[in-house]
Amino acid sequence: MSAKRVGILALQGDFEAHAKLLRSLGAQPREVRVPGDLDGLDALIIPGGESTVMGLGIEREGLAEPLRELARSGRPVLGTCAGMIMLDRDHLGVLDIATQRNAFGRQVRSFEADLELEGVGGGPVHAVFIRAPWVSEHGPGVEVLAAVDGHPVAVRQGSVVAISFHPELSGESRLHRLLLGPNGRA
Repeated sequence: MSAKRVGILALQGDFEAHAKLLRSLGAQPREVRVPGDLDGLDALIIPGGESTVMGLGIEREGLAEPLRELARSGRPVLGTCAGMIMLDRDHLGVLDIATQRNAFGRQVRSFEADLELEGVGGGPVHAVFIRAPWVSEHGPGVEVLAAVDGHPVAVRQGSVVAISFHPELSGESRLHRLLLGPNGRA
């Protein structure tokens, strides 16, 4: 069986840490910068970074519709931190969610927490929150997987999972394993 080919949007943000983690799991990461880079992928990660800059890069490179098409195809997608924002109604419109940027506060309010994540076994997931968003509103087809102080920080809709935190920074591999499972499920 060949290794899964996982694209990582590489216009801006923490794509290298995701690639390193994917390689450690036996996957083949590919940096995605233009629409042709999406060809032949089994899954996609939209990493954290700065969502405004990321959005400008997506527009400049003509990636919006190709990214939507990949998500609609049923291939697993994982959005982390700014990736969650990019997947919301106001950006790519892949998920039926609205997000609030920097919801927990500025950089100095960054924190770490252990979360019970619905559908992820093995105990709590160690989550690193850096200027993290949260889901301020979601439609009925969106499953909330985890919350902090009553605010959703991990959601799933179909084969798309979006989280407010950075698993790649803590070496937490279970969400990446989930992405590599059948239909984005472990």
